[in-house]
Amino acid sequence: MNNSTVCLANATVCDGASCVVPEDDFNTTLSVVLSTVLTILLSLVMFSMGCNVEIKKFLGHIKRPWGICVGFLCQFGIMPLTGFVLSVTFDILPIQAVVVLIMGCCPGGTTSNILAYWVDGDMDLSISMTTCSTLLALGMMPLCLLIYTKMWVDSGIIIIPYDKIGISLVALIVPVSIGMFVNHRWPDKAKIILKVGSITGVLLIVLIAVVGGVLYQSAWIIEPKLWVIGTLFPLAGYSLGFLLARIAGQSWHRCRTVALETGMQNTQLCSTIVQLSFTTEELNLIFTFPLIYSIFQLIMAAISLALYVAYKKYYRKNNMELPEGKGNEPVPESSFQKENEGFQPDEKH
Repeated sequence: MNNSTVCLANATVCDGASCVVPEDDFNTTLSVVLSTVLTILLSLVMFSMGCNVEIKKFLGHIKRPWGICVGFLCQFGIMPLTGFVLSVTFDILPIQAVVVLIMGCCPGGTTSNILAYWVDGDMDLSISMTTCSTLLALGMMPLCLLIYTKMWVDSGIIIIPYDKIGISLVALIVPVSIGMFVNHRWPDKAKIILKVGSITGVLLIVLIAVVGGVLYQSAWIIEPKLWVIGTLFPLAGYSLGFLLARIAGQSWHRCRTVALETGMQNTQLCSTIVQLSFTTEELNLIFTFPLIYSIFQLIMAAISLALYVAYKKYYRKNNMELPEGKGNEPVPESSFQKENEGFQPDEKH
């Protein structure tokens, strides 16, 4: 049988429709260059996000970690469990289920910090949650994977790149810390940096999505079930994170923050773990899932942002039409609200 009509001429393995083509040197070089550029740009964006963080409020979250604890429960409780339920419900292959669970066990990504700014979230909480989830991932990822993947594979085959997690932590803490210092010393300049960085952050998110789609365009043929899971997973993360935060008594702007931190996963870390843990043949079945999740988590976030902006415009329009009176008087804060900052009226809309 002549396989040339099915496989490319440079395929190293060719069995019917199953082909393995050697990696393109141009794509490899382009991937390294773009990865370096994007890392530098992301660090600059996180520096600008740090310019919106007040040291006093940030330390307040660390001292009274009510919001962080809610985020921790969402990140390492809801997301792995949701991944497990989706894998069982759709009855996907064991290796595919493992990748879905790896995604669910990953910490939050820095993209959530950029989006938290645009939805008027609590930036101090957002930064502290991302930092804590990345730090706690060093222990929580192996534990969650051990619990949830043992029905499919031996969790020992999954290689967790602790060095990558460490680098992500440093790449987050250093620029944010510098931004916090700038905000403390030169608040006026920090506002200008924040405006530029927030716009750059949005452009960076779009650029990352486009680059990922171009570099891995040959891997978009994947089982339909994974497309469905890749759509439902981030949606469930956002929704359940928001719901749990509200049940825990967090204000509306903090609920938005927790929702973003829950659904917005570190997909780059997931891709690294997948590449380190599986063979080339196995990657053909699973490698695209982190990209699918990444795209749909951005689409869901963009839709949520558009709805929030529309709500703000509607609220302001109606608020301007309301006459002043007793019905518009602010609700006083209770001592409980001041202590843990939960169950309080949302002043950020």
